[in-house]
Amino acid sequence: MRARRLPAACAALLSILGPNDMRFDCFKKAAVHQCSGEGDEIALPYDERKRSRGKCISEKGASVAWFLDRGEHLLGGDILVSTTDDFFKVKARPEPVSRVSATDNFALTRIAYHLGNRHVALELREHELLYQPDYVLDQMVIGLGGQVDETISPFQPEDGAYHAHPKH
Repeated sequence: MRARRLPAACAALLSILGPNDMRFDCFKKAAVHQCSGEGDEIALPYDERKRSRGKCISEKGASVAWFLDRGEHLLGGDILVSTTDDFFKVKARPEPVSRVSATDNFALTRIAYHLGNRHVALELREHELLYQPDYVLDQMVIGLGGQVDETISPFQPEDGAYHAHPKH
């Protein structure tokens, strides 16, 4: 029997995890229509989803690693597919965030401008903004007339203008 050669991406994953740590080697995103609806899930905070390479344990206990193209990252709702055609749905795990509200839309827009001017990862919602907790930013927001509450919520900030766009 001839030995099967591992693809380069798979070999890279083995170097990340080690030969005894890995059951599934997920390293690409699947098209949503490829997913049969049955599979496992991984819940990751924003700091782990923004990496193009990483590893975690799924909700059913499987070791999962991903190796995405440079600059690509995971979003809540993405599907990873392994070389063995196992599917893993990515969920944005609830985490501590600062939630900003204001008395009117102009004040909220002004606060969003100042946070964006500082390159803060920011999730925009209809009447509130979310960002990762930071005391200095909280004080700036309060000084601009906003209210800040710390809460636990899934966090999915905007990609921004310089994020890689899909190739057509």
